Amino acid sequence: MIRWIRHGGAARTALLLWLTACAPVLLKATSASGRDLWLLLAGFPLLAGAAAVGRTRPLVGLAVAVGLSLALNLELYTSSYWAALALWGYLTGRWTAGARPALWFFAAFTVAGALLTWATDAGVWTWFTALTTLLLNVVVPWLLGRYRRQYDHLVHAGWELADRMEREQRAVADQARLRERSRIAGDMHDSLGHDLALIALRAAALQIDPELSDRHRAAAAELREAASTATSQLRDIIGVLRTGDDPAPTAPADEGVGALVERARSSGLAVDLEYGPEDGERRYGADSADGAKGPDLPPMADRAVYRVVQEALTNAAKHAPGAAVRVQLVRDPAAGEIAVSIANGPRPADGSAPDLASGGNGLVGLDERVRLAGGVLTHGPSPDGGFEVSARLPLTAGVALVAERAAAPASTSARELARARERVRRRLVQSIMVPLAVTAGLAVLWGGFTFYTQYHSVLDRRTYDRLEIGEPRADVESRMPPYTMDGPPDGITAPPRGWDCAYYGVRRYDGRSAYRLCFSDGRLVAKDVVTSRQ
Repeated sequence: MIRWIRHGGAARTALLLWLTACAPVLLKATSASGRDLWLLLAGFPLLAGAAAVGRTRPLVGLAVAVGLSLALNLELYTSSYWAALALWGYLTGRWTAGARPALWFFAAFTVAGALLTWATDAGVWTWFTALTTLLLNVVVPWLLGRYRRQYDHLVHAGWELADRMEREQRAVADQARLRERSRIAGDMHDSLGHDLALIALRAAALQIDPELSDRHRAAAAELREAASTATSQLRDIIGVLRTGDDPAPTAPADEGVGALVERARSSGLAVDLEYGPEDGERRYGADSADGAKGPDLPPMADRAVYRVVQEALTNAAKHAPGAAVRVQLVRDPAAGEIAVSIANGPRPADGSAPDLASGGNGLVGLDERVRLAGGVLTHGPSPDGGFEVSARLPLTAGVALVAERAAAPASTSARELARARERVRRRLVQSIMVPLAVTAGLAVLWGGFTFYTQYHSVLDRRTYDRLEIGEPRADVESRMPPYTMDGPPDGITAPPRGWDCAYYGVRRYDGRSAYRLCFSDGRLVAKDVVTSRQ
């Protein structure tokens, strides 16, 4: 049915609204007669017109439903139009952009209901009942419609925000990866430039070697020139790849993990370096001093080990100053990988350094470097309240380890959207509880007022007996209680036309019998005791 409405256009929507609103009217019309029947029959075309313009002017439908209900019953509640009232109350909240038109309508109904009750002498209780019916049968559905409208707007705006934030996040991550690739290119420049410089140096030595023939010395000169040209071209290419805000390297290109840890210690960071049983005192992150490969790692993996340790130590110094840091390097030939782990403890409670904001781009770039080296990077809080960064890298070039992907944490946009939804749910509860609380308050106030007026509307029997027909009204009213009853008892005979009658209680809190005093032309013309026939 919902899909039929959604894809059927305005005509189908109006037809369904009309059928839903008219169903109770049709059931009631089959047993009605006289004036009520004509009012019910008039409801069909009026509700049809309201349904036709309901999508653009839902307040028209609400006004029609309220008017038809009042025509049948001044207390507003009728079994014929309760569905129309609730339906158009909800649609007014759902389809109206602002709340002010509906609030003005409710205020106008309150004033008009009071004037209508006064004009028809229906009693204050009728007006109070009409307000209660309006609150429960119209205002509560209107609040539900408002909630639904706001929730839809919130969800739509939330998904737009989430999409924009995700796109921005991907752009930032891509920039971090590009910067990391630029750093990798710089590392390759440092390494290859060093090798090319050694080649040029050895070629220059061969060029001046007197034991070589002229042909061999010319070839050596060409080799030296080619090495120099390659070095210059490499420098130009890497210069293009570097980003303008990349800082100049502060550590030697051939520095190892051990030297990096020593520099961190000298800066005041409490760092312990531990090697696995297969490593001994191997140097990671650079070649050994004698030119032999210390850890026998591929160049990319070897340099990635250094960068993982460097980034983790930097983060520990920034975000957990004073915390102890443990660096572990464990080589597992059987598994064909090396594991590097850097864990820092929780920040000391008495740390004086402020918390530093982090964009997380360093770890994003580090993940890109480790991935390009065929490894897997993981990071996150540790059980003891600290932070741990670990990586697994292959011992053989061209081998890529399989990542054990954990469930991705909720993005910032997802968390914000969840909080926004929770706020909407709270507002929904408030939208329901506030009208109920107002109704309860009105009921308590009205109950207290009714109790007070009934207590002070009882006429003393002796005063009633001393009243004489023909006395001036002013003299009679001066001896009466301060309040009258709220209307006559049910089912009594109406007084003659032109008489103005007041009703006073015979006994406290007994509305079945009353003293009736009727006036005409400013004088008392009748007095009697009336009793309800129901």
